[in-house]
Parts: sequence; C-alpha cells; structure tokens
Amino acid sequence: MKFKSRLSRNAGWLIPGLQVKRWLFLVLVGAVFIALGLAILFDAKPISFIMDMVKLLAGILPSAVSGLILLGFGGILFLKGWLNANSSVLQGIDTKDQGHVLERLYRRRMLDKGPKIVAIGGGTGLSTILKGLKHITNNLTAIVTVGDDGGSSGRLRKEFGVLPPGDIRNCIAALASEEDLVTKLFQYRFKVGNGLEGHSFGNLFLSALCNITGDMMSAVIESSKVLAIRGKVLPATLDDMRLVAQMEDGRVIYGESQIPEAKGKIHRLYCEPSRPRALPAALKAIREADIIIMGPGSLYTSIIPNLLIRDISQAISKSHAHKAYICNIMTQPGETDFFSVSDHIKTILTHAGYANIIDAVIINDSLPSNLASKYRQYGSSPVVIDVENIKKMGIKIINARLIEENEQGLVRHSPKRLARVVYKWYRHITLRPNKREHYRPIPESMQGVKEGVK
Repeated sequence: MKFKSRLSRNAGWLIPGLQVKRWLFLVLVGAVFIALGLAILFDAKPISFIMDMVKLLAGILPSAVSGLILLGFGGILFLKGWLNANSSVLQGIDTKDQGHVLERLYRRRMLDKGPKIVAIGGGTGLSTILKGLKHITNNLTAIVTVGDDGGSSGRLRKEFGVLPPGDIRNCIAALASEEDLVTKLFQYRFKVGNGLEGHSFGNLFLSALCNITGDMMSAVIESSKVLAIRGKVLPATLDDMRLVAQMEDGRVIYGESQIPEAKGKIHRLYCEPSRPRALPAALKAIREADIIIMGPGSLYTSIIPNLLIRDISQAISKSHAHKAYICNIMTQPGETDFFSVSDHIKTILTHAGYANIIDAVIINDSLPSNLASKYRQYGSSPVVIDVENIKKMGIKIINARLIEENEQGLVRHSPKRLARVVYKWYRHITLRPNKREHYRPIPESMQGVKEGVK
C-alpha cells in the first residue's frame, strides 16, 4: 500500500501546469548532448543509427571541435533545465502551506494563473473577503481606505502624523499564507500598559516602519514580506484624507469615527482635501483587473471613501473588468438605517459620479429565523432585497447563502462562500458568456421595498 501511495504521488509530477516537466525534459536533452559530445571527443564506437549520424557529423568537423560543441551545448541545456526545475520546485517549498511539496507546487501554479482581482473597501469587510479570495488567486490587490481616525489608528495618526494603519494591518494579516505565530503577533492588541493599551502590535510596527522608510507604501511592502502575503495591499492615497458628512438636518460631522455617532441621516459624504491623489499603483491595478469587487463593509466609512478619490472612480468606470458590489447583510445604525439593497447601490453611484461602476450585486438570501430579535437591540435589521428596483437599474442580481454565525450568534459573511460565488460568477461570464446563470429564487420574506421596511 505504501508503494502504491508513493507511486501515485510521484505520478503527480506529470500534472500539467507545474512548470517542472519542461525543465526536466531540457535536462534530459542536455544529458543526451553531453553523452554524444563525450562519445565523439573520446572516439567511442557508435552502436546505433543515432551514433552513426553523430559519426557522420563528426566527420565533417574534427572530432575535437564537434565533440566540444556538443558537449558545451549539452552542458548549457542541462544547467538551464536543472536550475529552472529546481527553481520551480523551490517555489513550492518556500511557502507556509502545509502538505506534500507536489500539492504546494500545484496550488501555487494554479493560484498564479488565477484572475486579477481588485478588492476595494476597508474595515473588517475587506479583510473578510480577502481571506477567501486568496485561495482562488495570487493576483489579488486590496485597495484600502485611509479615512479612519478612531481607536489605535486615530491615536497614531494624531501623534505621529502617519496614515491610519488599522485597516491596512487587517488586510495584510488576512492575506498571510498561514495563521502562524508571526501573523498572530501582527494582530496582537495590548490590553494593559501606559500608552500601549488599545494599540495593536501591527499598528505600531507599521507606524515605526513608516517613519523609517519615509512613507506608508514602503512600510506596507516591507510588512508584506515579513508575513509572506498572497497578493498586494495598497492604500488608496498617501494624502492625509479626512471624511466629512453633511447630514440632512444641516449638521456637518468631521471624522470617520464621529459619523456613525451622529444619529441622523447622511445627505452626502465628502473629504478634505477635496481632491486627494490616488496611489499610481492602485490605478494600475484597476486598469489591469479582470474583476473589481467593492464591499462588503460600512457603506459610508469603508467603501465610499475610496470612491471620493476621483481618479479611482474614473479608473473603475473606464476599466473593462467585471464589477460587483457585495451588499451588507444587515443595516448599520447611524449610517444605513432603513436602507434597501438599491439604496446602497444608488448611494455608491451618486458619490462615485459614474453609473457604470457596478455590473452585478452579490446578495445573501438566507437568514436564521431568530435573527431579528438578536439584532433589534443594536438597532439593526436585515437589508431588504428590493428586486424590481435593482432590475430597473440594469444591475444583475447574484444571490446565494453567504453567511456564517460567529461565537456571539450574529451573522457575518463567510470568506469561503463569498470567494466561491465570486469565482463562479467570473467563470460563467468569461467561459460561457451566452449561458444563463442560474441562482436560486430570492425568498419572498426577504423581498420588499424601502417603504415596507419602515
């Protein structure tokens, strides 16, 4: 049984896409040429037709010359094949993934061929989807909002003048290959200590690196190397961007952390400075993307802040990528009270200034029956799926079960389910563009209009 298992595992080296067979073949060809060169050089007697042909070739040139030519050519092929074969295998070994090297190498090669995905947002929502997407592609870029001014990030921003590191830290940790000790250290939050309490180690690490390297982008690059992340994390801008909300009652609220506490309806969101400069690398990622994902996450404080950067909104509008918005499961008190799915979409399009930045909306269509009572104490309710209003906007509805329950019994998006739906949608529209996509009907209990929720 062990022999059969070993045999079947070794046969796996023949799987297409590993980029090992081509180099091993080159090693073989090189070895043949080396053997032929040695045969001619030392005047070995050919014993086959191939050797006769070699002898004929040797007769044209002096044996010393032809032998050295074949020997050198074979040596070059052998070394090139050997070095590249080793490089391909070492890429599979040099990873935190568990399992046989063949499995790791195959996974690495398949992920390298995955679609180019850009995920835009912030907060816990963006890190949630990144945890799932990293299992379907290595070509993943997270564009993160830098408007946070609360908690540890706000304190570091005020005291050291750095961009808020919290959301960036969460995304770097989410893209780490494995939840090992270094990743846990990066996410560790100090519970005691004068000046340290409330800070996470990753926030302090990023802030220190920012001061050492000169900017947050360089700090992110170095931190990403430490955790060996899959993909890239990019701040939307390196400018000191601050959010401002104009409420319907005329109040003006300054600061991301103060907006949910204002207890009113937001009329519009803007930022200071009014035209922050987009990070060039973020614009490049959007231009080259196959898929652009916005959400899940807080509508006004995680998603829209990125779209207030005009160059980013324009780049998304011009991009030929397939664009989807992942809608929140529940309304958020102080931000999206009584919002339906179409309200979320309209708000995004209005602030972005472009009507073509969303092709499809991904919606959760399954909730536990006892959920309402748990959320009522938080002033939150399920986001109603107003199907007809969404269809009138020309936006495709993709619905599936996307949730998982946490330890508190509350629902959150499941990283694996989100990634599975995104990949299924992408496969349908790229490999079978004319085939109708089939998703289960949305339950009537989850359909309605905004007025019905009130």
